[in-house]
Amino acid sequence: MLNLLSIITFLPAIAALIGAVFLHGEDENTQRQAKLLALFATGATFLISLILLFEFNPADTGFQFVEQRDWILGLKYSLGVDGISVLFVMLTTFLMPITIGACWGVKTRVKEYMIAFLLLETLMIGVFVSLDLVLFYLFFEAGLIPMFLIIGIWGGKDRIYAAFKFFLYTFIGSVLMLVAMIYMYLQAGTTDIPTLLAFEFDAGPISLLGWQIAGGAQTLMFLAFFASFAVKMPMWPVHTWLPDAHVQAPTAGSVVLAAVLLKMGGYGFLRFSLPMFPVASDLLAPLVLWMSAIAIVYASLVALVQQDMKKLVAYSSVAHMGFVTMGIFAANQQGLDGAIFQMISHGFVSGALFLAVGVVYDRIHTRDIDAYGGLVNRMPVYAAVFMLFSMANVGLPGTSGFVGEFLTFMAVFQVNTWVAVVAATGVIFSACYGLWLYRRVVFGQLVKDSLKQITDLDMREKLMFAPLVAMTLLLGVYPSLITDLIGPSTSALVTQYNAANGIDPAARVVVHTTTDAANEAASHAAPSH
Repeated sequence: MLNLLSIITFLPAIAALIGAVFLHGEDENTQRQAKLLALFATGATFLISLILLFEFNPADTGFQFVEQRDWILGLKYSLGVDGISVLFVMLTTFLMPITIGACWGVKTRVKEYMIAFLLLETLMIGVFVSLDLVLFYLFFEAGLIPMFLIIGIWGGKDRIYAAFKFFLYTFIGSVLMLVAMIYMYLQAGTTDIPTLLAFEFDAGPISLLGWQIAGGAQTLMFLAFFASFAVKMPMWPVHTWLPDAHVQAPTAGSVVLAAVLLKMGGYGFLRFSLPMFPVASDLLAPLVLWMSAIAIVYASLVALVQQDMKKLVAYSSVAHMGFVTMGIFAANQQGLDGAIFQMISHGFVSGALFLAVGVVYDRIHTRDIDAYGGLVNRMPVYAAVFMLFSMANVGLPGTSGFVGEFLTFMAVFQVNTWVAVVAATGVIFSACYGLWLYRRVVFGQLVKDSLKQITDLDMREKLMFAPLVAMTLLLGVYPSLITDLIGPSTSALVTQYNAANGIDPAARVVVHTTTDAANEAASHAAPSH
């Protein structure tokens, strides 16, 4: 379809422009029109993106739906998707109408609030479809601005501190990436990503300030990109901005932050680090694997002692992103497929958990765990929904959360058994904090006076949760919906990675094909998990 990616990318921004020009005032009618405009634009974007999904050919490992035209200063406006990026586009367009639904209770500066989310959607999609370094960087960095405003204007009492911390952490990391991009252009003479994927950057040892650096220029560029993507995910120990941002952000901001923005880091590793700097990636993989394992255990233990529900879910996200980086840098078929599956699943599950926290916060106006208890007596539907996503977050077989972890552990056991053993303790800890949170909030006697008149989910809230429930269960029992789509692209990436590093694939123990392993994960309820 002609210019399909441009339509999907810029439709929300066009709606934002329409709202900015034609909607005026703060009266109730204008607020309702702003919300309906945002809901219509995000819904239409999702429906159009379904064409992209249905027309996508998984067997083609190259870029599809490519759009390319001259832009400015010799640069190209270049868009395209492959098996890795198409799912992130779908995740974004799927979640944005739900996010707008979560904004329905906002009463302050509603038009500006909706415009910020519409612009954010355009910028997030732009990251996943860009096939030019400069275009990618512009979308990647510009996405900070609307989220900075969402936290800083509509957030909690410490929103200014959290907004600036979020902005500075992510921006400073990206400055190093910009320097590496300039070097790449000087070396390759192009900013075209497909061309750079085939370009062999120098990996010979170099001397810098008296230090011998293995991997040469590749190592330095890898570290520059790593600084940006590690902060964005975020990885331990540069994760400290995330809990503050989540606690202070409004509910819809937390949903987008956890479900989509964090995935830009993982996508960056898959798009740039492994294929463009394979020698450096292999050289530094043990470090990243151990950092990931530490993140899983550390973040899980910190989550255990939280009293704020949002902060607990935020640290849970840090732990789950540890599984993602662990799978990516295992650099085998199961690892890459498991990492992508985990990111997609986490988008649904973490988004739903933040929505669940927002539901009770809107009624009681506190996130303190001790303020709740016995909600099942007044909110049985909410209790059932919250239980499903708590179990998916823990990794219960039959939910999407189990499949990604299962594939990731399979991958890492083939590469480094000790890392896998340490990371596996995080599964136990996740069950501890997940069940602990659910028991204290939902079970028990309803003794607190503030909870005795609390109401169950209304129709709008049920409509918000319904698609997330459906996807969490569907992917839990039929994971090949994803693995069949991404398999050829990740297989090609692994083949390229192994060839660049002189790795014999036969030397790696492969127990199952990815799809078979995923289906086995979905169909066997392992008691030890």
